[in-house]
Amino acid sequence: MPSGQQARAQAAAITPGRPSPTEESAPAVPMDRVMALFGGHRLSPAQRRIAQYMIDHLTEAAFLSITDLAERVGVSQPSVTRFATSLGYSGFPALREALQPIALSAVAGTPDTREEIRRNELQAAIDAEIENLEHLRRLVADPSQILDVGSELAASVPLTVLGLRISVSLAEYFAYAARRIHPDVRLVTRGGSVAYDALLQSREAGGTWVLAFAMPRHAHETLSTMRAARRAGLRIALITDLTLGPLVEEADVALTAGTGSRLVFDSYAAPGVLAASVLQAMADANPERTQLRLEGYEQAAEQHNFFLDD
Repeated sequence: MPSGQQARAQAAAITPGRPSPTEESAPAVPMDRVMALFGGHRLSPAQRRIAQYMIDHLTEAAFLSITDLAERVGVSQPSVTRFATSLGYSGFPALREALQPIALSAVAGTPDTREEIRRNELQAAIDAEIENLEHLRRLVADPSQILDVGSELAASVPLTVLGLRISVSLAEYFAYAARRIHPDVRLVTRGGSVAYDALLQSREAGGTWVLAFAMPRHAHETLSTMRAARRAGLRIALITDLTLGPLVEEADVALTAGTGSRLVFDSYAAPGVLAASVLQAMADANPERTQLRLEGYEQAAEQHNFFLDD
């Protein structure tokens, strides 16, 4: 059974202008063919804006000049050219030529094509995240690696959590929760000398591990900070979407979860679940400490009325 992405790729390979039986019966096929052109490529947020405009205004965008398209989207003409070449086309004219027969088939379809495209595009983004979660589910069929990482992180006092740029949100979530079950969690969200100072202080205080988050687009400063952590004598656990590359090579252990890349900005359903799984493993590694700290926190929450439902 081909995956959704493979099916869309097959739809995109249909000879332009010659509808398949599926095209004749399913008005969403033009959208599938457009998404097949854009799918499987790592696009920057600016490039995703161009793709989004083309999806939202397919029947118009397929016939615009590069100047008009750049103006409508609010980007430069070179950005449009780079977008086209990142998809494997020689330039924007070649991409436009590929889009035009799809746009014409959309015009011949239902009058609500744009709304259908928008609805199915959001569904496709959710479907992609479901696939990421399914992959993660298969990964944790053997939980030994996550359990081992959780045990090591639980024993590191202090524990440093690193997340720079777009990865800050995941690092903050992890650190916030980890502080409920761990006595000394230190969050690093700035690179450069500030990060180096924090890493040195953590190591001098007896810390042994850093948990780093590295989501696309992967920052040079994340790699630099990981290398600084290693020079300081700290070991590194990495949560990322990568399976290869310098970030993975720098880590002592890498846990991988795919990110959703169908929208303008990435979504992190699978990395979020993976982070929560590591937190669970930390909690289970030292159950007595976990219970004492959670009970203490609940008492403080009740005493100071932290939450509306108390």
